Amino acid sequence: MPSLCGRSEMALADEPLRSIKTETQQEKGFAQRMLESLDNPIWFSLTTEHRLLARSHGRARRYSPDVSPLAAMLHPTNDGFADLQRLVGPGEQVALFTASPLDVPVEWQVDRARWIDQMICDALLARPPVAPLPLGTTDVPEMLELTAATEPGPFLPQTIRMGSYYGIRASDGRLVAMAGERLQSTAFAEISAVCTHPQFRGRGYAQALTTFLATQIQAAGKIPFLHVKSENSAKMVYQKIGFRVRAAIYLTVISLR
Repeated sequence: MPSLCGRSEMALADEPLRSIKTETQQEKGFAQRMLESLDNPIWFSLTTEHRLLARSHGRARRYSPDVSPLAAMLHPTNDGFADLQRLVGPGEQVALFTASPLDVPVEWQVDRARWIDQMICDALLARPPVAPLPLGTTDVPEMLELTAATEPGPFLPQTIRMGSYYGIRASDGRLVAMAGERLQSTAFAEISAVCTHPQFRGRGYAQALTTFLATQIQAAGKIPFLHVKSENSAKMVYQKIGFRVRAAIYLTVISLR
């Protein structure tokens, strides 16, 4: 007997299934767009979680020079570079992360450029073996000293404003290892400044700190990510924790001519 409403019972039964499929497709599309935001991670950090740390002009954003040299454009066009030029002083270097090499206008010089690996952690493979000590503004002089000795990347007097930092101290009280959060968006948080004093390497401090931070980030409902040189042996440590390479990211350091 035909349905009174002109539709078969089978069609009605299939409707919830079609709805579920549509929702699943939408969720997958949203997840993909979120992942693609990591192609321009500095921009999405400075326009979301770190918007109060941003210096802005048009299509360009940057951190204060005492926080970080990182900068970004919505799109790396001539107009984007012109906007960025309004935020950069003479002789000052800024660093950009992009999905491909940049076509840099003649007003700028490229001081350094290379591919680096961007890694994300969907699921941790290990629990943090230690609970490191939280670091605050009073610890910054020691943090600056440690990063100067180990060179994990730029760490400046106000970098600590970018997120939470943790450290491990030796029996004599010296800060011998540290790590913290740098770029942060609504869905992701970057682990950075992972370093151990040369005299204390080989004790698993970097792995312990990274695992602890990744656990904290996931507990906050975000996905941990980080950047590392392909040839850096630390990459194997991150893989043991549960990080995988998501994409190659192009690092470009530029300054005005």
